[in-house]
Amino acid sequence: MEDLAVRIVRLEPMRVASFHGFGTEPEHAAIQMLAGWAGTRGYLRDRRQHRIFGFNNPNPSHGSPNYGYELWMVVGPEVESTDEVPVREFAGGLYAVARCQGVASITSTWQGLVGWLAAGPYGQAGHQWLEEHLNDAFPAPDAGLILDLYAPIAEPR
Repeated sequence: MEDLAVRIVRLEPMRVASFHGFGTEPEHAAIQMLAGWAGTRGYLRDRRQHRIFGFNNPNPSHGSPNYGYELWMVVGPEVESTDEVPVREFAGGLYAVARCQGVASITSTWQGLVGWLAAGPYGQAGHQWLEEHLNDAFPAPDAGLILDLYAPIAEPR
């Protein structure tokens, strides 16, 4: 992916509500939980204030069709943590970011971003890898899904 457009972004600390799915299609389970909870509160109407990020948790493992996917929605201090919807504090960090469109392009865009990171001046950092869901309509259809992929980076070497 020589033409991969990568930009450097610093995510500020965020307070997030967490939704976790596990199985062969955990993204869909997590999306249904988030959409049901956030939709009843009107949070899906203001996607700038209530950004949505996701990541594998746990990652797929060899020999098992099951893995996890966690979604975070940025929330304000008025949202209380519950057993069903835990609220977490995310410290933020520095990221290399690339955009992809459609589910079919996620793996190749991640591979391009990892290659960019390996060849560039930034080291890999330990904070969370993320996928920001950018579509106004949530959930987006697979072919129309637009994500910004966030690879955690350290200051240039």
